[in-house]
Amino acid sequence: MNHISFPNIGIDRLPINRVAFSLFGRDIYWYGIIITFAICIAFLIVLRHAKQEYIKKDDIYDLAIWVILFGMIGARLYYVLTSLDQYDNLLDTFKIWEGGLAFYGCIIGGALACVVVAKFKKISFAILFDMLSPAVLIGQAIGRWGNFFNAEAFGSAETLDLFGKTFDVSGVVHAPWIMQIGNQLVQPTFLYECIWDLIGFVLLSILYKKKKYNGQICLWYLAWYGFGRMFIEGLRTDSLYIGSIRISQLVGLLCVVFGIALHFVFLSMAKKRTLAIPFTKREPVTNTEEADLSTSNEQEKQLDDSMQDETQLSDIKETNEPEQTEQEDVTHGENH
Repeated sequence: MNHISFPNIGIDRLPINRVAFSLFGRDIYWYGIIITFAICIAFLIVLRHAKQEYIKKDDIYDLAIWVILFGMIGARLYYVLTSLDQYDNLLDTFKIWEGGLAFYGCIIGGALACVVVAKFKKISFAILFDMLSPAVLIGQAIGRWGNFFNAEAFGSAETLDLFGKTFDVSGVVHAPWIMQIGNQLVQPTFLYECIWDLIGFVLLSILYKKKKYNGQICLWYLAWYGFGRMFIEGLRTDSLYIGSIRISQLVGLLCVVFGIALHFVFLSMAKKRTLAIPFTKREPVTNTEEADLSTSNEQEKQLDDSMQDETQLSDIKETNEPEQTEQEDVTHGENH
């Protein structure tokens, strides 16, 4: 049982139980329930965009299985590789129920699965990335509330660290959203990221139909999320490090640079019509074009049927000609 206080609005020691209920002697945690709910909502968002991209539902079901599976594997592997000092033996690295998932690892694992599925299904991986990006944002926004129930992923109420440079943020301690865990005042960084992700989800959903090339929504996602995470990570008190550099902060910066740079490169190529096929946006089919296509297909079918009938008649004629010739020969012989 965790106790969280909001001292600036008079809420003291709010009891938060990590466990939602028990089933067959096994505790079921709120974190798992919230993550599962987030995945379901994200899946529905992907289905909606699949209709816009003319992709079959069955393909999305297959995609979901592999992306979720390898996303979880990637999240665990990323965390373990960046926290090897926390594990005494190999067996401990498989105890996922004890915690230890990293979001960037989830993205990497899910993206690799997406590329493989796209190849087998013969679908542009850039289209799949576009469909997944808004869904991932809404999933992140919901999933961050799992951190609240676990009383984790909070931020310092005193300093912001930005690539080793420290900024004083102690003036925020009087804000109504400031929380107290034990005797320590903290910032709800999970809430900051939730709000940032919700805004990003709304923006990407609005801009989806206006994209100029496949992959554009994905690059916007990388730039948007990376920018926000870069600053939010600077407040976190539980960051993973390489030396003195916060890993998620560095990855966030790379996402911003990568996303913005590639966007302008691809946008320029789209205007010049020099983009590779996976990134070339398929134009929507209008009602008139659909009618013309239907008429054309019907005419082609009628032509094929006509040619097939003529071929059958020709075969019958060729078969009858030898019989007629034999009859004439017999008659001619009798006359002699």
